[in-house]
Amino acid sequence: MALLIAWVAGIICCGFASELPDPRGYAPLLAGLAVMAWRIRRPRWRAAAHAALALALGFGYAAWRAELRLAQALPAAWQQRPVEFVATVRGLPAPGEFGVRLALEVEKVLTPGAALPERVQLSDYRRQDWPPGSRWRLTARFKPRRGSANAFGFDAEQWLWSEGLLAGGSAGKARQRLEDRRDLMARVDGWRERQAARIEGALGAGRESALVAALTIGAQQRVARADWQLFSATGLTHIVSISGLHITMLAGIVAWGCARLLRRWPLLRSPTVATAALALLAAGAYALLAGFTVPTQRTLFMLAVGSACLLWRRQLSAFQAWWLALALVLLIDPFSVLAPGLWLSFGLVAALMLTTLARRRPPSSWRAALAGQWAAGAASLVPLAALFGGFPLLSPLANALAIPFVSMLLTPCALLAVALPWDFLLPLAGWLARLFYLGVEWLARGPAWHVAGAPWPLLALAAAGSLWLIAPRGVPGRALGALLLLPVLAYRPPGPEPGAFQATVLDVGQGLSLLVRTADHALLFDTGAGDAGRVVLPLLRGLGIGRLDVLVLSHHDSDHDGAAAGVLSALPVGRLLAGQPETLPAWRARPCRQGDGWHWDGVRFDIVGPDPEPAGGGDNARSCVLRVAGAHQALLVGGDAPQRQEDSLAERYGERLRSSVLIVGHHGSRTSSGETWLTAVRPRVAVVSAGFLNRYRHPHRETLERLRREGAIVLRTDLDGALTLDFGRELDWRCWRRQQPRYWRARGPCGDLSVD
Repeated sequence: MALLIAWVAGIICCGFASELPDPRGYAPLLAGLAVMAWRIRRPRWRAAAHAALALALGFGYAAWRAELRLAQALPAAWQQRPVEFVATVRGLPAPGEFGVRLALEVEKVLTPGAALPERVQLSDYRRQDWPPGSRWRLTARFKPRRGSANAFGFDAEQWLWSEGLLAGGSAGKARQRLEDRRDLMARVDGWRERQAARIEGALGAGRESALVAALTIGAQQRVARADWQLFSATGLTHIVSISGLHITMLAGIVAWGCARLLRRWPLLRSPTVATAALALLAAGAYALLAGFTVPTQRTLFMLAVGSACLLWRRQLSAFQAWWLALALVLLIDPFSVLAPGLWLSFGLVAALMLTTLARRRPPSSWRAALAGQWAAGAASLVPLAALFGGFPLLSPLANALAIPFVSMLLTPCALLAVALPWDFLLPLAGWLARLFYLGVEWLARGPAWHVAGAPWPLLALAAAGSLWLIAPRGVPGRALGALLLLPVLAYRPPGPEPGAFQATVLDVGQGLSLLVRTADHALLFDTGAGDAGRVVLPLLRGLGIGRLDVLVLSHHDSDHDGAAAGVLSALPVGRLLAGQPETLPAWRARPCRQGDGWHWDGVRFDIVGPDPEPAGGGDNARSCVLRVAGAHQALLVGGDAPQRQEDSLAERYGERLRSSVLIVGHHGSRTSSGETWLTAVRPRVAVVSAGFLNRYRHPHRETLERLRREGAIVLRTDLDGALTLDFGRELDWRCWRRQQPRYWRARGPCGDLSVD
């Protein structure tokens, strides 16, 4: 078992490696470890050599699988170029606000010289029908997998890599349907699609039908984003998917029914083996319907280990079965170590098993339920804080109520309704789903505890405290484990010193969002587009910011103020300034007035634009322009102000605009950052906030050339991810893609001119 643990540890280490090893150097290392394991005779040293070899083999296996996946990457020569290909629709298409998103398995590339990864993600903004298992000949333009790269929040690039979706694109107009695939997964997905249509036909399109489909056929993509936010706010996200609890429940029901039948009509010599086999078969079928996710794999493999022990008359401990299940999951998919679901699923099961150690007899049912709830709640504190930046305070109550309701009532009723050919039970399942939503909405009003992003030593200390809290009876001082949690709960990252400030340019894609922090204050300039909970709020909370002193919305454009409503609803804001305050009647915004300013902690903030009466330029001409000056360095933010307004401000202020760092106007558009403006500002560093391979082709090559002629170092969020600039005695900057290197994450130049 020690060798298996070492092999698993090797796979986990590879998942978070900054670079993959060179096979030419790694093969001799493996050979050397093998010789050591064979030649060493002392038992202790021999065991250590075997463990080191197992660790290296696990790392090497994961690296080999990673090299195979990296070899499928979209070639740079075919990025954003039309490619004709034949592909099969896999899984269930996910309807969204702007179109349908689906996963395709590429069979053949028809464009001469072109190449595509085996699996790609396609967006269809015309919302056409894409039945699962259907084959198509079509044309699309693809980008390599890339997601926003920020210190906190959902890492889309990590998720895409773990799912094997190495390129994403949009479907062209022309498509030709070919003969459908007839393999097992195509048939299963086709059945799932028909059941989803049947559920929606009986209950209507809405949240109830989406929840029933998620619990029965694993169609989680049909649940609306607003409902996912409700589940997240109550700590119930794990319940909505087909989880290990539901599979175990189904296996238990099948085993109970089989045992009752065989006890009454004893037809077999080994009823125990038959019962275990039928229960495992039912669990496997249910896991297949769920898409074979990590929680379902974990439960299925642990049940398989238990069934094998019954068949071979062997006995394994619960933790031995746990390690075997984890090893099987990683053998099939070593990239699942990057999925939060693996850590939550296996971690919570381990916590539940830990509470039962050293017990002479099992506790009563109600004591076991309370102990399990306590163990799950205590063990989930650190993972939720590390992965999601906090946890709902009512989560224990929500889980105590929701787990029995969903597992004992809603899921069995929904499963039975889908299994039967008649629809009379579906309305009952819909009514139970409606009742569940009423409870979730009520519980979601409760408070949440948001924690700042703590360094790993504090997280490790808190994890040890969690294990101490749920340790078996007899372990001394278990209550003292709570003290080890306090540093993580109370941690706040240190702010800049007086007279200095820090600016963080968030990676919000094609948009702008800039956070400026002084010793005791925080200002947010623009919010980017979309949902504030995707990038902006996780970063603010990760930095320990629970209140904004000032929110500046440069002008009314979705890529600048699209997430403003979410920020204003989630956080208290002392003052709201806007270039177009009339577009925010509900929030009592004040206009950005040229000449206004204030001091914070030895740092001066000045509104230098827009002009009181801008001549032409539309909404962009009314952009707020902000200059932040510390004791030694200055920052200038121009919003989307066009060259005409820039020239006017340069004429008015002249040398007073000089700044160490310039946030390049309009994402590097050709119509901003003119020669006059750059001559007045004379930036040492120019920051471009733009989306990766965006359709506007920002930043424009002419703008980049003007910046280089001015001698400015260019930093770009589309290449470098989120940018952190420290304005102290010296100017310093950090790029997230360089700061947190991973072999699967694209790295940017971070101002290094030698990097192409």
